[in-house]
Amino acid sequence: MKKIVSLILFVLVSTFAFGQYETIKKTARPSIPGTFMVDLGVNQAIKAPSTWDQGWWGSRTVNVYYQYSMRFGRSKFSLNPGIGLSLERWKFVNGATLMDTVELDSYPDGPASFDQVEQYNLLSPQRIYPSLADKSMLVANYIEIPIDFRFDTKPEDIARSFNVALGGRIGYLYDSFRKVKFEDKGETVKDKYKSPLGLNRLRYGIYARIGVGSITLFSFYNLSNMFEKGKGPLGADFNTITYGISVNGF
Repeated sequence: MKKIVSLILFVLVSTFAFGQYETIKKTARPSIPGTFMVDLGVNQAIKAPSTWDQGWWGSRTVNVYYQYSMRFGRSKFSLNPGIGLSLERWKFVNGATLMDTVELDSYPDGPASFDQVEQYNLLSPQRIYPSLADKSMLVANYIEIPIDFRFDTKPEDIARSFNVALGGRIGYLYDSFRKVKFEDKGETVKDKYKSPLGLNRLRYGIYARIGVGSITLFSFYNLSNMFEKGKGPLGADFNTITYGISVNGF
């Protein structure tokens, strides 16, 4: 009898402990409402100076957003505000580099000796590059707030639904720098210079998405100028467009 009672107690305690473990295991994985989205796209300048010679794949963007969906009743339409980061890259393929005109003027021989280097009207001077840049890149990172109206053919089954979204984004530049790689006296030199580089701190634009389930195509048109007035390449004012593919999880 003692053995039977002991066995029953052991089973009950084990069952209770296992149930507690299952409860803890389940509650340790909270269900987060909303959607995480990743955009992979390429950038293109619109009406930039002819000397703005960018690489296609090297000029790319990665966006990471969280959006919360608010369905309008039982309709197929929803409002989706969010927040996230936009990490933007611009690669120049003509050996050009972003330089303040003051940098060139400070060189003893004057700006004329830099025929191979693009002269940009930017902000703080840093240094003179002694030769044509092998690799040159502009990096601009933004914190952004997107919001869009979305239509789903099957709101009860989003994973298999055809969807279309139209919306806008506003972003703030929190980090920017230029990266340059060049040869100096037979040695390879890599240089990174952090600066606003004349970029607009605040930007805004419109975007559209179309796709099925978690895969969509997107396009973002920047309504604001990329650079502050008069501080872009050769003093030009221009904006940009980004297009690519999005992946989101439900």
